Amino acid sequence: MNEPQAGVDLETARLRIRRMTEADAPFIIELLNDPAFLRFIGDKNVRTLADARRYIIEGPIASYARFGFGLDVVTLKADRTPIGICGLLKREQLPDPDIGFAYLGPYCGLGYGREAAEACLSRAPARVLAITSPDNLASIRLLEKLGFRFDRLTALSEGASEVKLFVRTTVPPS
Repeated sequence: MNEPQAGVDLETARLRIRRMTEADAPFIIELLNDPAFLRFIGDKNVRTLADARRYIIEGPIASYARFGFGLDVVTLKADRTPIGICGLLKREQLPDPDIGFAYLGPYCGLGYGREAAEACLSRAPARVLAITSPDNLASIRLLEKLGFRFDRLTALSEGASEVKLFVRTTVPPS
């Protein structure tokens, strides 16, 4: 699957990270229904192209317009295959932006998550949060490698399951 035409926002040695567009709908259906996504992030009820387009418009595209950032598509530089998403989110329940990421199973454990997250964090504010399911050990390890430290367990809404909240604070260069 090739990426739709869109501007490349960031490049790393192996990856291109660009804004999501409605043309990414087929990939979003695949990613949001990946077993790991469903287990650790949750069911977003995205099953059709119309669902995926709505998710893209109301999620990442709305976030770009409101905050100037959002979840971006991560593609392989070599052939532009979409492999995941990574970027900053701004949740009403949290005081600072948080980093989010998800990758298709075959691309996990190969360093792509860290590579993309480091690129996204290079343009982030000094304080960034992250949340993850308490049992998502792979994401916890990645967050720790990125310099995040566990802060506390918290629920993002009344009655919701608790998530682990991580904090990363960088000191701006003087």
